[in-house]
Amino acid sequence: MNTVSAADAVALHQWRYAVKAFDPSKTIPTEQWAALEQTLVLAPSSFGLQPWKFIVVEDAAIREELIGAAWGQRQVVDGSHFVVFAIKSGLNADDVDRHIARACEIQSAPKESLDGLRKMIVGFLGMPGFDVDAWSAKQVYIALGNFMTTAAAMGIDTCPMEGINPPKIDELLGLEGTGYKTVVACGAGYRSADDKYAERPKVRFAAEDVIQRV
Repeated sequence: MNTVSAADAVALHQWRYAVKAFDPSKTIPTEQWAALEQTLVLAPSSFGLQPWKFIVVEDAAIREELIGAAWGQRQVVDGSHFVVFAIKSGLNADDVDRHIARACEIQSAPKESLDGLRKMIVGFLGMPGFDVDAWSAKQVYIALGNFMTTAAAMGIDTCPMEGINPPKIDELLGLEGTGYKTVVACGAGYRSADDKYAERPKVRFAAEDVIQRV
């Protein structure tokens, strides 16, 4: 496995920013996009439950409609690709069983060997007062972070978008009644040469203000 130097790792994050204007004439090569989709498939999640679905919106007409559900942000259509990150709402024992079945299939393990794990996960999800959808949304953000960092490593820009109307996006994408609901979205492509934010210094607190050693 190839690795990057410590300096390159920091430079990668210095280079990345939330793109305000994509160059609509540039398209992410097929091979690179396939790799980005695999980062979503391989993203980590608590218990490995993967309580999500990633909708890659390829239809140009639908993307145009989505602008209205994203406060008019042109990144929806000007980027090469646009992904909606959705959670499986109301995750429950049936979803745990699906995960366990997949684990048995992939790892060639007898179902009985995972009974203890199943019981623990079902108990966790069923704790009194536990907001399972909020928990699932946290998992989705892990996948989003993986996606953005991998994109940056390949020289691909991204723009994570919380300024959206999730119910409207659910309606436009036909998610209503499927058990999935939108949490966040992300455009991907290449920054426009006219995007003034590309060279704007990042505003971050000093390391000593946010990193504590004990």
